[in-house]
Amino acid sequence: SVMINYNPETVSTDYDMCDRLYFDELTYERVMDIIELENPHGVIVSVGGQIPNNLAMKLDNAGVNILGTSAQSIDNAEDRHKFSSMLDRFGIDQPRWKELTALNEILRFVEEVGFPLLVRPSYVLSGSAMNVCSNQDELERFLTLATEVSRKYPVVVSEFIEEAKEIEMDAVAQNGELVVYAISEHVEFAGVHSGDATIQFPPQKIYVETVRRIKQITQEIAKALNISGPFNIQFLAKDNDIKVIECNLRASRSFPFVSKILKINFIELATKVMLEIPVKKPEKSAFDLDYVGIKAPQFSFTRLQKADPVLGVDMASTGEVGAIGTHFDDALLTAMLAVGYRIPKKNIMVSSGGTKSKVDLLDACRLLQQKGYTLFATGGTQKFLAENGVESTFVAWPDDEETALKVNDLIAEKRFDLVINIPKNLTERELTNGYRIRRGAIDYNIPLITNARLASAFIKAFCRITEEDIEIRHWGEYK
Repeated sequence: SVMINYNPETVSTDYDMCDRLYFDELTYERVMDIIELENPHGVIVSVGGQIPNNLAMKLDNAGVNILGTSAQSIDNAEDRHKFSSMLDRFGIDQPRWKELTALNEILRFVEEVGFPLLVRPSYVLSGSAMNVCSNQDELERFLTLATEVSRKYPVVVSEFIEEAKEIEMDAVAQNGELVVYAISEHVEFAGVHSGDATIQFPPQKIYVETVRRIKQITQEIAKALNISGPFNIQFLAKDNDIKVIECNLRASRSFPFVSKILKINFIELATKVMLEIPVKKPEKSAFDLDYVGIKAPQFSFTRLQKADPVLGVDMASTGEVGAIGTHFDDALLTAMLAVGYRIPKKNIMVSSGGTKSKVDLLDACRLLQQKGYTLFATGGTQKFLAENGVESTFVAWPDDEETALKVNDLIAEKRFDLVINIPKNLTERELTNGYRIRRGAIDYNIPLITNARLASAFIKAFCRITEEDIEIRHWGEYK
């Protein structure tokens, strides 16, 4: 076998995995040079992420034999218009979206679906490539500062469904029939990039009907695209209402994780399928597992000066950790400690953003009070906690000039063991103050969480079990 990899690390990790290793850029020209030199029987494009997948049609048009799923099927899944039309033909739901070329068209779409919206510019001048806009001011500011909207540069505007669970399906199919699959669930609600999300497998809190419907939709898509190889589908689920976000006909970043937890090598099966070697469907399923796996992201914000350490639709993580536990709390705490979080000793600062985030964190804050932790909170959060019987000490926002006890001064003094700051994204003042709190926590090496559901899950985990309760067990001991 011949491997082409543009990651420098390939020289130390992949040199003994193949007969010949090319460390070179993954462009059409360089790949064709290597193909002409090596004259391979076929080429696999579905195990190297998005870049080789994007080359499928060009290589196919040049007469290269693409192994596994056809280049045309890959294009049908990658092309938003073709994929959307296919879903409509099968009656599969998806978030409403349009590709628009003028601001007045975007505003008309807003009247149809309302806020919030996910905006994806095709041409970015500055800032992020995608953005969630909660009101018209945010939308106009983003379209003015970050992107150019014109016939040459259309903008894809999608309905953004709040408080929806994001669920991932990793699978291998052969000639359109499922061979093996794994359904995993994000701890955070949709809106956090799948590479930055904390993922639990098997899923812990989704309806049986949701699982049944997701498997049914997956089978329909696999058959329609005649998939032979690995693929990943991302879903939104809310009250058993299922929508498809996207389908990638390639191995996803969660393939190694679900393979390790389920103890079935998805990529080995996918490789055999692509080489047309007969495979048997594994009998084991996620329902047979008596343990839980958590995949947690690793961030490098300490090395990225002035970057806002907040989770969103653009990926920011630089690594990940997989952990196994006998139950969810055990696995989550193991994973969080592995990526650098610490169980707080005494003082916790909470700035919980909007009303929904305040409600999401209320039970966790009550639990912290019962366990003897001292809570500090900014204005709105302190008032909400007091109204609900939870004691906390008021701390002022960084730009408050009249109050002595300011949150950033206490951060600089390292008075907090954990900072929870949930972005609200309403006014410029809230954005600036929130950023200063988040950045301060990172700069002074204080553990920071910016998602209410993850914060709540982490708090409940370390309040229910201690670090000493975590068992160190060999992977082979989990059956």
